[in-house]
Amino acid sequence: MRLFLLAFQFLTIIPLPLTVRCEEEDLGRSMSLFPLVGLALGALLAGADYLVAPLLPRALVDLILIALLALVTGALHLDGLADVCDGLAARGSRERFLEVMKDSRVGAVGAVGLVLALGIKYQALLAVPPPYKRAVLLFFPLVARFAQVQMTVGATRARKDGLGAAFIGGAGLPQFLIAYSTTLVAAYLLLGMNGLYCTLALYLFTWRFKAWAHNRLGGVTGDLIGCASELNEILSLIVLAALVGRGSQAFF
Repeated sequence: MRLFLLAFQFLTIIPLPLTVRCEEEDLGRSMSLFPLVGLALGALLAGADYLVAPLLPRALVDLILIALLALVTGALHLDGLADVCDGLAARGSRERFLEVMKDSRVGAVGAVGLVLALGIKYQALLAVPPPYKRAVLLFFPLVARFAQVQMTVGATRARKDGLGAAFIGGAGLPQFLIAYSTTLVAAYLLLGMNGLYCTLALYLFTWRFKAWAHNRLGGVTGDLIGCASELNEILSLIVLAALVGRGSQAFF
C-alpha cells in the first residue's frame, strides 16, 4: 500500500491525508504499481463521464475529460512532451538536446506540440463509439503509465541527475513483470482481444522510441519518459477508435 500511495503521489497532484515515507530506491520500486494508478485515473475519468454526460453534449464532455486528466496529473507528462519537441527543434548535438530539454521555458515548437497532442487526443476520444467509451477511459491512462515503466526498466541514464535517473536506479525486472502482467490482464478484461492488440502495438512503439532515445541521447531522461506516456495516450485512443469502430463486442 505504501508503494501505491507513493506512486499515486508522484503521478497526480491529488492531496493525500497522510505522509508517505520514501526510502532509497522506493521511487523505482513503486513503478510496479504505476498501471494501477493509471487505472485509478481512468476510474476518475469514467466517473466524471457518468456524472456529466447526461447534462452536456458529448463533444463538450470529452473536452472536459481531457482537461481533467491534465489537471489531476499536474500536466507533468505534457511538460515532458513539450521539452522533447523543443529538443528536436534544436537540431544540435546530444548536449544541446539535453540542455534544451532541461530549460523550464516552453519554446514555439513545444507549444505547437502541446496543442497538437491535446487536439488529437480529444478528437480520438470523441471518435470512440459510446458503448466502448468508459472501457477506453479506464484503459488509456493505464497503458500510458505502463509505458513509463517500459521506458525506465533496463534504460541507461542520459543524465546523472533528475527524476528519470532516480527511477532508473530503483526499477528492475520484477517491477516490469508486475506492471506488464497487470496491464495485460486489465486490457483483456476491459476490451478483450482489442485491448491486447492495442497493448502489443504500444509496446512495440515504446520499444522503438526507447531505442531511438539511446541512439540519439545515450539514454533516457524524465522528459523522455513523460513524452512516451503522452504519445501512448494519443496512440492508444487512435488505435482503439479504429479497432472498436469495426463493431466488435465490448467487454465493459
